[in-house]
Amino acid sequence: MNQNVRTLDLFLGFAKIGMLGFGGIGPISRHVIVEERKWLTEEEYAAVLGMGQVLPGPNTVNAGVIIGDSFRGMRGSLACVAGIMLAPCFIVVLLAILYGKFSDLPDVNIALIGAGAAAAGMIIGTALKMIRSLKLHSSGYLIILFAVLGINIVHWPMGQVLLVLIPVGLILTKLLSKHG
Repeated sequence: MNQNVRTLDLFLGFAKIGMLGFGGIGPISRHVIVEERKWLTEEEYAAVLGMGQVLPGPNTVNAGVIIGDSFRGMRGSLACVAGIMLAPCFIVVLLAILYGKFSDLPDVNIALIGAGAAAAGMIIGTALKMIRSLKLHSSGYLIILFAVLGINIVHWPMGQVLLVLIPVGLILTKLLSKHG
């Protein structure tokens, strides 16, 4: 982890994430943090994002708190949260006002459907990119398959799938680390 990161850099980096991440903040956050700014490696980012996902609140904001703290302590955490929240909140309020005025136009609904599809594609693309670079063992792919089956085929709630797959994943990891 590069320790020569200024507080202003954290603010600007997370402001960029907040501004460009409408509908899919995960893909742009990974791009900015890992590829563009090189603040974390792929493995470090996956670990921080994982911690951010199990904590209450938005996972990328949680990750920003963790990343900011690791570089600049509380000032870094505050810079990351302010960067990711301020401008997007202002824009969302502005968009809500505009949507209130133009929501009855058919083209507005078509545009929103298209934006939703684009966001879903970005999230899937980022997940595939992370899977490829993390070099999972076969058990990792099995856990992913079970998660997809549980959520999309069996239609279990995500919380139940996680409650089952987290211990299974931990046990598999423990067993595999002993054997190889």
